[in-house]
Amino acid sequence: MPGVDFRLYLVTDRMRTGGRPLVPLLRLALGAGLRAIQLREHDLDTSSLLALAKELHVLIGETGARLFMNDRIDVALALEGAGIHLRADSLPVTVARGLASHRLLGVSTHSVDEVVRAEAEGADFVVLGPVYATPSKTIYGPPIGLRPLEEAAARTRIPILAIGGITVERVRDVRKAGAYGVAVISSILASDDVAASTRAMLDSVTAPL
Repeated sequence: MPGVDFRLYLVTDRMRTGGRPLVPLLRLALGAGLRAIQLREHDLDTSSLLALAKELHVLIGETGARLFMNDRIDVALALEGAGIHLRADSLPVTVARGLASHRLLGVSTHSVDEVVRAEAEGADFVVLGPVYATPSKTIYGPPIGLRPLEEAAARTRIPILAIGGITVERVRDVRKAGAYGVAVISSILASDDVAASTRAMLDSVTAPL
């Protein structure tokens, strides 16, 4: 199984593009060096989601990047090589792994214990947050801050991607706390210059500490 070879994970949200079409923005981000996209569009019906996923699968195939389907194992399995991303309250990792044993599998987590459990059950990486306050994560409660990130990194060896209010200026702090990388939405998709914002985030997440 391939390893986690990306430190920047772009999570999609068509509502945060400023009215611009999603796919052209993703093309710009991929052209700037993005290596992983999680397709998370909860409001789409299955046929519409599959059509969008197929379009992205072709686009990503041209760049060698990775596509992950959020919580839709059925759609992921319809796309060769697509990874799976589970919500914290989704199918257990062990069940998902049984259905897709050779796919990369990530899990959203909101506490240290959830990170520990995801690792024990066989996840390849986790997204942990929200670290900072952000409109897209208010349903998950107040921001957790850096301390749980530090503890999770100390207790596990799984790659942890910090999410929630992540800006270029905050990348160094979350990496020093133990994050392997970051997951973002608005920092790229809401930017006036998606390519430049992607490059800046990539530079920050790979810079020496």
